[in-house]
Amino acid sequence: MNEEIREVGPGLWIWRLSYPDWHEGAGWPEVVTSTCVESGGEVAVLDALAPPEGSAVWERLDARPPTIAVVLKPDHVRDVDVFVRRYGCRAFGPWLFERTNIPETEVEEVEPGTELPGGLRALYDGRGRNETPLWLPEQRTLVFADALIGGEDGLRIWDTPHIERARSALRELLELPFERVIVAHGEPVHDRAAFERALDSPTYSE
Repeated sequence: MNEEIREVGPGLWIWRLSYPDWHEGAGWPEVVTSTCVESGGEVAVLDALAPPEGSAVWERLDARPPTIAVVLKPDHVRDVDVFVRRYGCRAFGPWLFERTNIPETEVEEVEPGTELPGGLRALYDGRGRNETPLWLPEQRTLVFADALIGGEDGLRIWDTPHIERARSALRELLELPFERVIVAHGEPVHDRAAFERALDSPTYSE
């Protein structure tokens, strides 16, 4: 399993792992990104995929245990149950999950506009897929599940039948003073200029 830890900014880091059930034709890259942020006295893991035992990721999380675990999208349940069992943290996520991908953990509902512990705020992505990107005000960062992807030619909006609505919703996020964007798939970290370019670029199709 490929593993990478990357510092992104003060109180913000990511880890990247090969997704265990990935296969050719999945429509997205094998390596996926999980995020950890410290904000307002809380430690949050976002769309977290559990590393193997003995990993440097566990060592780092054990040193600063997560207090909340957040699922940003119904099919990004990943290993929220593992993190809740290990750390006893609160869990947050969508009000609706896919019937084949439901966490054992009882999650507290997140909708656009919800403010989570630590001052993290859920946003609207306009795609109609129940994704709630997060605004991390202390780090001036947006974190997305699948609304955008880091492709070979830069940051792109993931194609959707609701693309015009999505472009409009994402454009509204420019009102936030963010400096960087983190995405789950592809190259994970991008600056504000890359986000602005993505708004007017062709979409990414699987």
